Amino acid sequence: MNYGPLLFLGILFTLASSWVGLVLMPNRQLGTLTPHVNATTSAIYPAARAGEAQQGAETYRSLGCIYCHSQQVRPEGFGGDIARGWGKRRTVSRDYLFDKPVQLGTSRTGPDLTNFGERNGAVDWNLKHLYNPQITSPGSIMPAYPFLFEKRRIGKNGASTNALALIAPFAPEAGYEIVPKMEALQLVEYLRSLKTSVDLPEASIKKTEGDAAAPDASATNAPTGAPAPAPAK
Repeated sequence: MNYGPLLFLGILFTLASSWVGLVLMPNRQLGTLTPHVNATTSAIYPAARAGEAQQGAETYRSLGCIYCHSQQVRPEGFGGDIARGWGKRRTVSRDYLFDKPVQLGTSRTGPDLTNFGERNGAVDWNLKHLYNPQITSPGSIMPAYPFLFEKRRIGKNGASTNALALIAPFAPEAGYEIVPKMEALQLVEYLRSLKTSVDLPEASIKKTEGDAAAPDASATNAPTGAPAPAPAK
């Protein structure tokens, strides 16, 4: 008996069912996702990142930050991400609508950065942390990125307004200053844009007595002030 046709049909069915399960169904489920609109405030989440933050995302990717930092908060019961303060709710597919590529990360040598912009949006702290993590987080194993900064002689008009305020042993020799390059400023803007504390239909924020209302989506990608420093990277 010739089993060739049956074998062909079996292989065809296996490939077709795999394509439906792994390609078609996820596309139907995730491909139709749209930003969430708050019925009360008409605020939209997520919002596309501004140009500076978008360029910073490319710097983040090029530096390989995904090899030490994740951007995915696990739900309660599947780890201590929320208890650590890495996020106020689990992350869902909608959070990544405007991320291309999605930078979920490959390991957690450092803390998760999903909601880092709300944990620490201080520009000065982040720039010093990038220049040398030992300044802000002694004992950190994160590498320094001095090539994102420029060492130059202080001009006749004094130090630049955006020069880092460094003390020994990290300060340059007298007469010189450390100034962030555009890549450093863009990377910090990207980190500050990482905010997900928005209630979604599929992932609400658990509220406890005395908690303030969760911020709406309009504030999601807005710069923050200078909250307490985040855990060391």
